[in-house]
Amino acid sequence: MTLLETLREAQKDAMRAKDKLRLGTIRMTLAAVKQREIDERIELTDGDVLAIITKMVKQRKDAAQQFSAAERIDLADIEYAEIVVLESFLPQPLTSDEINALISEAMTATGAAGMQDMGKVMGVLKPQLQGRADMGKVSGLIKAKLG
Repeated sequence: MTLLETLREAQKDAMRAKDKLRLGTIRMTLAAVKQREIDERIELTDGDVLAIITKMVKQRKDAAQQFSAAERIDLADIEYAEIVVLESFLPQPLTSDEINALISEAMTATGAAGMQDMGKVMGVLKPQLQGRADMGKVSGLIKAKLG
């Protein structure tokens, strides 16, 4: 079952359960997927859908932080609840040991020797880590190993 099919089934389940928050979040996700399919005139793969969900989680985290800073805890709580729903569709996050092992493998595979090879290493790692690790942190780890 593809991730898109999983989202559609979850939407039906949320409707049956009358779970408005979950239903709204899933509908928002499906709308983002459909929008991208229409804009680019392609059918999205699981990796593409994962990238959309990951981006939506990041947006929600940023919004929640801004709402918290503005002392709008009610709005921040909604954002955090949406994050929980979105993260339920993401694969299990990798541990730091697993990430370090993948970085080492990618560096060996690409023959990375210095900072000029950062793009090669990121290109190998991105498909493996999509939705399973914060790419900003991964980037920092790669820089530390290359630099």
